[in-house]
Amino acid sequence: MVVFQLLIALTGNYCFFNLLTIILCVLLIDDSSLSRWLPHGLVERLAEGSPARERVARFAKPGRVMTAVLAVVILTISGGEMLDDFQHGGMVPGFVRQLIDWQSPFDLVNSYGLFRVMTTSRLEIVIEGSNDGQTWQAYEFKFKPGDLARRPPWVAPYQPRLDWQMWFAALGTYQQNPWFSNFMIRLLEGSPEVTALLEKNPFSNRPPRYVRALIYEYRFTDFTTHRATGDWWRRENKGTYFPEVSLREDGR
Repeated sequence: MVVFQLLIALTGNYCFFNLLTIILCVLLIDDSSLSRWLPHGLVERLAEGSPARERVARFAKPGRVMTAVLAVVILTISGGEMLDDFQHGGMVPGFVRQLIDWQSPFDLVNSYGLFRVMTTSRLEIVIEGSNDGQTWQAYEFKFKPGDLARRPPWVAPYQPRLDWQMWFAALGTYQQNPWFSNFMIRLLEGSPEVTALLEKNPFSNRPPRYVRALIYEYRFTDFTTHRATGDWWRRENKGTYFPEVSLREDGR
């Protein structure tokens, strides 16, 4: 599992999630496995006169039986959850469905998996500002794709929260992400706390009169195009994500 997480970390850029999983794996290593890496004398001194050894021996056999029973129950429930995902519940036996419903309040087993459903396209929101409604200039984020010639940055284990939220926002609508409207308002107000989260603010002297957001589908260029143009990305306009807006005369 640790090797698997390291491979994902090298290829996925998933912030600190892989590190958290690796730490959990290390904490699950049994003491007997760790003892082989410790000096032999230290292991003997730790084991001498330990009352825990007798207690462990006394309860080892019942403990193994309980562990086996619990393992069967959890494997049955988790297998039912997996069948439910792939077959929409049609192949889940009735008694397994009852087990799933019984354990639901306790969250012993669940179907959650981080990014278990992968998107097949990369939609990116490009925010633009204008003073006349005709000439538009794009805001650049620190990490997410924008400028076609910009090399994709490495962020892990850092998590850029705004850029991360922008990726999720592109999977839905701005109505489903109420924070996005507030973000656009802060750009119109020229909030320094908000603009400091951006890589490039084309309206650093004075906030724009209008802002809007377009949505593009980004794809990597091939090697030939990259060598010829220097572009890392190519994109296709998919329409308007957030309509053109401006503040009212009273600043609202």
